[in-house]
Amino acid sequence: MDWNDTPEQAAFRKQVREMIKAKMPQRYQVLAREIHQGERQWENDRKSSDPSVRQAASEWAASLREKGWVAPHWPKEYGGGGLKPMEQFVLNQEMALAGAPSVGGSGVSLLGPAMIIHGRPDQKAKYLPAILNGETAWAQGFSEPGAGSDLASLTTKATRDGDVYVVNGQKIWTSAAHLADAIFAMVRTDPDAPKHRGITFIVIDDIKTPGLTVRPLTDMGNHHYFNETFFEDVRVPVDHVIGEENRGWYVGMTLLDYERSNIGGAVSARKTIEGLLRHLATPEGEARSTLGQAGGAVRRHALADCYIASEVMYQFSFRVISMHNAGQLPNYEASTSKLFNSELSQSLARTGTKMFGLYANLWEERNEGDHVAVSFADDYIRSVPATIRGGTSEVQRNIIATRGLGLPRG
Repeated sequence: MDWNDTPEQAAFRKQVREMIKAKMPQRYQVLAREIHQGERQWENDRKSSDPSVRQAASEWAASLREKGWVAPHWPKEYGGGGLKPMEQFVLNQEMALAGAPSVGGSGVSLLGPAMIIHGRPDQKAKYLPAILNGETAWAQGFSEPGAGSDLASLTTKATRDGDVYVVNGQKIWTSAAHLADAIFAMVRTDPDAPKHRGITFIVIDDIKTPGLTVRPLTDMGNHHYFNETFFEDVRVPVDHVIGEENRGWYVGMTLLDYERSNIGGAVSARKTIEGLLRHLATPEGEARSTLGQAGGAVRRHALADCYIASEVMYQFSFRVISMHNAGQLPNYEASTSKLFNSELSQSLARTGTKMFGLYANLWEERNEGDHVAVSFADDYIRSVPATIRGGTSEVQRNIIATRGLGLPRG
């Protein structure tokens, strides 16, 4: 690995920084100064009841779109940036350092790449520009109550009725479906086929289609981030299939965000630690911290361990993107990065909470602003799903064991 920018990469990094400095709306500059930032900021903002917030979301999307950076990994012919892997890494790193929200959500990171490879020309012409323009935000309908880590066990079925499918079933953990305009899903169209071979990939371009119901799921921290989605005789035109009928599993497997290095996680962890240290140096932070109490030295060492882990996370990120840049496909390396990042987020949140003892339980103060002490407890609650979504830690360890270490399957 070469940790230094080439002259071309350095020039591109400068270009990114200058653009962010010149174009990022004031709203996002203010939010970037907070240690604890919310999920899917842009998607929330585009649906806000506040016109100034919606304007900030629109302006930021337009600025990124002008550069082709809404979808930096898409080919230029489809409106993307056509960036090389290392350029994508630099862009994502600088965005994370600036606290700049990404734009486009699942439509950019998931549906777009799958449609570019498997979609028909008319589908690409209809759906891709609307994703880039911020007109359509998509939700992902994959996981089900009985099909999470073993996604191929999904049972939501689509029965052919002339020129439409009639869809019945349930999806769960449908992130940001309440903010979405449309949803893509994998459904079972041949119940008699082997479980990987009877699945079809469909798009439902109106999330308010009759029979489709999105119900909120409130997490342990009283946040509404994901949902459960019900399909009751939802009629979907047959031409809304992406790829071939009963071959949707293979379409879904290409539906990957090419920014798999997790550099955003590494940068976020480091920024959180540095923000915590700044707060602890203030009179308020010092008065409320537990560093002067029994066990203070242990907590200092735990924070130091998190700082070291954030540097290790950065190296994992750089290894993944270096492989991409060399034309190699990360496998267990990506699992290592995901596993380490999700468990680091939990460790850091737990350590931050312990820094403030019982004071960290005063959650109502979160509503008054970015209160560092009480927000770490909120972070810890939010971090619980981190080791579940996107592939559980157990699944990641199995991948590392079998594909990385060559151990036999149990």
